[in-house]
Amino acid sequence: MSFADLHKPGEPLLLPNAWDYASAAILVAQGFRAIGTTSLGVAIAAGLPDGEGVTRDETSAVAARLRRLPCYLTVDIEQGFSADPVAVAEFVASLGADGVNVEDGLGDPDLLCRKIRAVKQSAPGVFVNARTDTYWLGQPSLVETRLVQTRRRLDAYIEAGADGVFVPGLQDPSAIQALVGQRPLNILFSRDGLSLNQLADLGVARVSTGSLLFRMALGGLRRWARGRPDEEAPPTYEEVARLA
Repeated sequence: MSFADLHKPGEPLLLPNAWDYASAAILVAQGFRAIGTTSLGVAIAAGLPDGEGVTRDETSAVAARLRRLPCYLTVDIEQGFSADPVAVAEFVASLGADGVNVEDGLGDPDLLCRKIRAVKQSAPGVFVNARTDTYWLGQPSLVETRLVQTRRRLDAYIEAGADGVFVPGLQDPSAIQALVGQRPLNILFSRDGLSLNQLADLGVARVSTGSLLFRMALGGLRRWARGRPDEEAPPTYEEVARLA
């Protein structure tokens, strides 16, 4: 069985995201067959900002450590740490991972398409999960709804060779149903959103935890430091991002 085989619409792969060897090893010991990395966790653990393309070396180092574990590994590479598709492809090949998650940051979709093509040409066995931030960062334009923007971008990434597509922030059932189909759809788990069973019923093939586990770990540390009860919610993405 390959990493791609774990993506079954209606039977989603629950993909926990780790930030270092210890967190990944704990998850593998609990039976998870595949582990992803969280760019926020990798960045903040190193005292660096997330999403600004400055954690190339840290991402590579974490991937090298996690490759020692008996699990499939997919690595969050933000936008690829370069605007040069060839450089992105070389970086992906150097990771030795089973998959990568690469995002558009709502930039030019054609640039991400070129990166996807380059990666699939140099490392055809790597599962490329193409992320669009239309529901994470974007606002609908005057001429397109958010769903139309999302469909347009995902269709382009699929045409370029993406093996899966990822829409973090999307929780609307009708929109999810509209996007399920051509490639495995990845949705970000939300504590206040749709359950894993609901996402399965909608045909989702992968559910990622993103930065949630990292923020929960920091939340536990914060609760201990404050002497607060366990019911306190973990810090938000924005709170953690400000630590850098």
